[in-house]
Amino acid sequence: MTDPTHSTDVIPQPRQVATQDAFFDLGPDTRLVAGEGAEHTERWLRATLGAATGLPLAPGSGSGAGSGGAIRLALDGELADEGYRLDVAPEGVHLTGGGPAGLFWGAQTLRQLLGPDAFRRAPLPDRRWRLPLGRVEDEPRFGWRGLMLDVSRHFMPKDGVLRYLDLMAAHKLNVLHFHLTDDQGWRIEIKRHPKLTETGSWRSRTKFGHRASPLWEDKPHGGYYTQEDIREIVAYAAARHITVVPEIDVPGHSQAAIAAYPELGNTDVIDTTALSVWDTWGVCPNVLAPTENTLRFYEGVFEELLELFPSEFVHIGGDECPKDQWRASATAQARIAELGLADEDELQSWFIQHFDTWLAERGRRLIGWDEILEGGLAKGAAVSSWRGYAGGIAAARAGHDVVMCPEQQVYLNFREDGGADEPVPIAFVRTLEDVYRFEPVPAELTEEESGHVIGTQANLWTEVTENQERVDYQLFPRLAAFAEVAWSALPAPADRDYAAFERRMATHYRRLDALGVAYRPPTGPLPWQRRPGVLGRPMDGPPPNK
Repeated sequence: MTDPTHSTDVIPQPRQVATQDAFFDLGPDTRLVAGEGAEHTERWLRATLGAATGLPLAPGSGSGAGSGGAIRLALDGELADEGYRLDVAPEGVHLTGGGPAGLFWGAQTLRQLLGPDAFRRAPLPDRRWRLPLGRVEDEPRFGWRGLMLDVSRHFMPKDGVLRYLDLMAAHKLNVLHFHLTDDQGWRIEIKRHPKLTETGSWRSRTKFGHRASPLWEDKPHGGYYTQEDIREIVAYAAARHITVVPEIDVPGHSQAAIAAYPELGNTDVIDTTALSVWDTWGVCPNVLAPTENTLRFYEGVFEELLELFPSEFVHIGGDECPKDQWRASATAQARIAELGLADEDELQSWFIQHFDTWLAERGRRLIGWDEILEGGLAKGAAVSSWRGYAGGIAAARAGHDVVMCPEQQVYLNFREDGGADEPVPIAFVRTLEDVYRFEPVPAELTEEESGHVIGTQANLWTEVTENQERVDYQLFPRLAAFAEVAWSALPAPADRDYAAFERRMATHYRRLDALGVAYRPPTGPLPWQRRPGVLGRPMDGPPPNK
């Protein structure tokens, strides 16, 4: 029998780990015993570890575990809901979660402790499966540990989304912010507005590289998720204790919708019937008209959305809305006068506040990019702080919940290295160490204000990330560092032991290999990961940290 590479190199780092140089061996007779409320994790463990190890992990009952010992799963309300305790003794394993989510996160740690081959989908020959004796006690720092995935600029087929939910779960991330609409494509079926996908989900060609690039991919690009696909994604996520927060972008980033339904645009300024789904990148000038028709249209969109997504929060975008068309539009100017607003900025606030109220009346909470702060928000609304920390600081001080995702720190579409071989280099360099030293809670907030920072999120925009391999490259290994920042109780950034994290990553790269993740190697991109000659937009120097 070959001894596996067992490891206590857990990522994210648990709060307390104490192990011995002795082991509990899993074998054909090892039972999986689930207490009340542990059934979902039992099924996941049996399916996942069963596939990797070839062991049956047959169900067991209360007392007798037999000669092979047992893995016992139970809940204990004394622990934090997402917390867990993992005890490994010579006679077996006790995994206890404060709630079903905590139990599931503990199962992820158990899988890591079995070694990288436990992440495979079929057993390798002559493997010995063992867990180090000892105890792990753990719970997360933040309740919102998110990944924003943009499937609008480049569509990710459903199987790819399900795969990313598994990768998120393996890193104890629990919120998928699903960016479903933008100028370049509408990705969700809305039955009362079928043209949103018939017309809005496909563009005729795609800019290859940064928007200044002369290169084009001259073939149609697109796709969308049916409502049944969405139900499957949401259910798959829920089984992994991940909440899917949908984003429908308004009033900017809306050309795909206007191309499908031209009456949504500013028809007294431009010929909206001539618009198509946008094929390039940047901030698009074509925005929604501030009319009652537009409001009713999007209320219908959100009604169907709420039936599909049970999440407390619904993201409405609210960023990067150029006002030129509103300034030139008699309809928009009449609406400003009718409402007694000062200018076009207040008109955007009125638009956002309409859906803030609309969602609140239906028991949901609006969340949007930090531009939505301009003009005031309802008490329950939350803010995704992307333009640095300032928006999040202002929101927290005003009593709003905040998800910290400053672009200068955790936009993982930014390049990881300054080398010439980086594929389509975008913006500032954000190394693995930079991400590891990211701190979501600004030091200038008081303890009470800091309580409004409900979590943090890494964002991946896909303008120059055209397929699964490129998404893998941009996200990994940096998403592993981000996951530790979001989960673990780390010291202040300057005091974090990055060298120890790198040592644990040596094991984690093997897990990613077993999972088939096309990550960026520490030594730089492999030849097939490069994009020679494709123009990016690198920025020199350190990013502004404010």
